[in-house]
Amino acid sequence: MPSWRNDNSRRHLCSGRLLRRALFALFSTATIIAAQTQTSPKPSAKKAAAHRANEMTLAGMRPGRASLTQAALVNKEFGKGKSLPGDQTAWYDPCRDLSLTIDSDGQKQVQVIRAGMWAGSTADCMLKTPSPWKTGLGLRVSDSVTKLETLYGPPDSKSPSTRNGQPLELWYYAFDWAGPDVPQVMEVLCTREKEGQPGRVVEITLAAPSL
Repeated sequence: MPSWRNDNSRRHLCSGRLLRRALFALFSTATIIAAQTQTSPKPSAKKAAAHRANEMTLAGMRPGRASLTQAALVNKEFGKGKSLPGDQTAWYDPCRDLSLTIDSDGQKQVQVIRAGMWAGSTADCMLKTPSPWKTGLGLRVSDSVTKLETLYGPPDSKSPSTRNGQPLELWYYAFDWAGPDVPQVMEVLCTREKEGQPGRVVEITLAAPSL
């Protein structure tokens, strides 16, 4: 047989082998890609944004909008209010042992509202109605942190705190995401979880400017 035919045969044989190898490699790659596509989890739908809500009022007043005159009218059942140092005015609810403190500016505009446990009352009252000092969404002093998080979502931060030697936890909410015309900060002081029981709200502060 002529040598050139042998050379051509060898070339065809080599070319065939190379082609089969290339096709096998291509098939293997396609199989691996298909397997990965089938076994890899599909991108999950974008997680829903964590629930959050901003607060506008506390004790029926809006920081930055309400005046001391309005505060006195809203709280007339608790007296005229007691003037404190630092442009503060306080009202006390002896039956529920609560206090409401307001920080005002030079124009007598309410800037900060703070409702909290007073721990200074000796009155023995038989009140069954809840305190009128609540947030617009209905959070009151003594409510559970479970209700707090249900209403407003997780806080921007939590930090340890104490009062009269009692270990507490400060929940901080910033509302700047809701725009500049709403109260900007809410701080909620809570007792800590104990023996599987959720903490309780002991003080709520709502402020127009950043604290």
